[in-house]
Amino acid sequence: MDLEKAKCWDTSKKNTWKNTLLLAYQSLGVVYGDLSISPLYVYKSAFAEDIQHSETNEEIYGVLSFVFWTLTLVPLVKYVFIVLRADDNGEGGTFALYSLICRHVKVSLLPNRQLADEAVSTYILEHPPEKEKSSWLKVVLEKSKTLHTALLVLVLLGTCMVIGDGVLTPAMSVFSAVSGLELSMSKEHHLYAVVPITCFILLCLFALQHYGTHRVGFFFAPVVVAWLLCISALGLYNIFHWNRHVYQALSPYYMFKFLRKTRISGWMSLGGILLCITGSEAMFADLGHFSYSAIQVAFTFLVYPALILAYMGQAAYLSQHHHSNHQISFYVSVPHIVRWPVLILAILASVVGSQAIISGTFSIINQSQSLGCFPRVKVVHTSDKIHGQIYIPEINWMLMILCIAVTIGFRDTKHIGNASGLAVMAVMLVTTCLTSLVIILCWHKPPILALCFLLFFGSIELLYFSASLTKFREGAWLPILLALFLMTVMFVWHYATIKKYEYDLHNKVSLDWLLALGPSLGIARVPGIGLVFTDLTSGIPANFSRFVTNLPAFHRILVFVCVKSVPVPYVPPAERYLVGRVGPAAHRSYRCIIRYGYRDVHQDVDSFESQLVDKLSDFIRYDWYRTHRTSSCTEDDASRTTDTSECRLAVIGTVAFSGVPAYEMEETQQTSVSAGFATVESITDVIEMAPVDRRVRFAIDDQESRADTPTDNDLLREELHDLHEAQQAGTAFILGHTHVKAKQGSSVMKRLAINFGYNFMRRNCRGADVALKVPPVSLLEVGMVYIV
Repeated sequence: MDLEKAKCWDTSKKNTWKNTLLLAYQSLGVVYGDLSISPLYVYKSAFAEDIQHSETNEEIYGVLSFVFWTLTLVPLVKYVFIVLRADDNGEGGTFALYSLICRHVKVSLLPNRQLADEAVSTYILEHPPEKEKSSWLKVVLEKSKTLHTALLVLVLLGTCMVIGDGVLTPAMSVFSAVSGLELSMSKEHHLYAVVPITCFILLCLFALQHYGTHRVGFFFAPVVVAWLLCISALGLYNIFHWNRHVYQALSPYYMFKFLRKTRISGWMSLGGILLCITGSEAMFADLGHFSYSAIQVAFTFLVYPALILAYMGQAAYLSQHHHSNHQISFYVSVPHIVRWPVLILAILASVVGSQAIISGTFSIINQSQSLGCFPRVKVVHTSDKIHGQIYIPEINWMLMILCIAVTIGFRDTKHIGNASGLAVMAVMLVTTCLTSLVIILCWHKPPILALCFLLFFGSIELLYFSASLTKFREGAWLPILLALFLMTVMFVWHYATIKKYEYDLHNKVSLDWLLALGPSLGIARVPGIGLVFTDLTSGIPANFSRFVTNLPAFHRILVFVCVKSVPVPYVPPAERYLVGRVGPAAHRSYRCIIRYGYRDVHQDVDSFESQLVDKLSDFIRYDWYRTHRTSSCTEDDASRTTDTSECRLAVIGTVAFSGVPAYEMEETQQTSVSAGFATVESITDVIEMAPVDRRVRFAIDDQESRADTPTDNDLLREELHDLHEAQQAGTAFILGHTHVKAKQGSSVMKRLAINFGYNFMRRNCRGADVALKVPPVSLLEVGMVYIV
């Protein structure tokens, strides 16, 4: 699957026009499902209550003008021509913008950062300007810890609103499509048919999620293409049959005329009009699956014209029908002879649009989890060929229950639309703010350009957002409530995770303590491999010292494993493992740091244990070659202090060792520091292994220069024999089973958050052993109480 992911990085392949057209076609089913079905409910939501359709047609023309210019300015100008360029190694979305900013400005709150992470090939960093010309904004952001937290809160807010949209969009889309039955049924029968049918379709949609979208993905694009052609044809028919002069309403003059007549009611109706751009964020969020040019071509030449024709056609029909027996809706403008086929196609298109936002919700929760901002959940990779298609069982069933509850609770598109509109505009406002920072900090453009971008698009979005807020009591309260709940969960989890890391950092034991353990102290070395999992990238974790204190024995091969996240979308498999020694070779202790990006799924291999042993074998061969060829890790390492005398970490690739690995990271000062802070207020104060200097040395396989003395070969063979013998004896996974308590004197809010909130989530979410796929028979849990 990583090999398939690498195709996304093959930009030369993406640039061919044939491939661009193919990707553009495929993007229709994944990216534009939600956006393409908006004509089902925009006019109905706009005219739901605030404004009335009059004989003068000023209202319908005004709404059409607003729809046209909103579609033109936000999806076309803002996203297609500006925001899509702010990609992170081809990836888009809120987290892509955040990681892009974090790589250019030191604002990340991720723990255990290392300078070696910057050597990852996906850690692309444009050449920054000279230090003396550094942006004043960059200086302010790096100095202010409050702004670090505020930036993360902004990102989490956008994340929560996307999750909220994952609840509302399926309900809104399917309900709007099924509501077409009202034209073929009596009002009494309609009320009792639409809600159950909608709930049944939603139930089936979520029940099929575990199969993965790739199994029905080939069906998505044809459905959306058929739907776009259908609404285009209906639009053209209505324009030529009912009102050929409706194009005049595209003039901005009709917007001012509309607001002048309707005043505050017209402003409040903007809460329904904004639904025409629901799904626009998907163009950016799903950028990694396609390409910039493919998404640009698909929207500019098919989706945008089709939507404009559809809205113009509806307006043309309504301009000649002022006393319809039914409410204003999409289906009244559909000729009776094709109403049933259009209804079926609309339901299929709504399912496709819902699928896109559900998959996006799974993806963004997985990214939040990698940042330590969401409780651990089970992530299932549903496709061996398409990277990034995941399924999260717990979230899937929660979304299903909430979607059905929203459908039964609201029972109309008006309230659901009000809720969905506020969530959509909140996400767009977050994207606008983050893109403004990218323009200054990453693109190094004049601040005036970023300010113009922020004011122009921010004012448009704030206008719609303020209109949505007026609908607070009519459904808009739901995304706010969901966002507050999710923000609380994510912030409490992230805060407790940081405090646990700080506790681990300040309570780790020295290397001298580990090296002193031996028979003289009654400590035995037992056969097998012991994998000690920790968040620390240097030093001996406290959970291991507690393990040895209670059970005076540990394994013959000891490996301290750190699984960490790096602020990049993907870490190439060949650069994922950093391996080094802990102490001398005779001690048989190692450190392995496994790095993942925020879009990586932590289930890349079938057997983590066997791959880790392979990496250790490659490292041992390489280390003996390097030591006896260059005499490194001798004088230099011997001169280091005991706590920092771990040898340098080497990057071990996925290809089996046949000489020398590609390169090694030589960090000349692997001192574990907490930057001299007496009290750690923020995780940004704690940066482990922050080397002052870094050198990348490329080694060449030279058969003649290898260690050729019998002693050296014997020692190498002995160490490899010990490793494989230990593997045969079995592997134990040593994890901390933690209980976190707020220290005495803590505030009431902290005690509630830590003692009740965090511990409740920890007990009811997936454990670290499940996330790491640890076999229960090999699990050893060490009880730890963290006083934070």
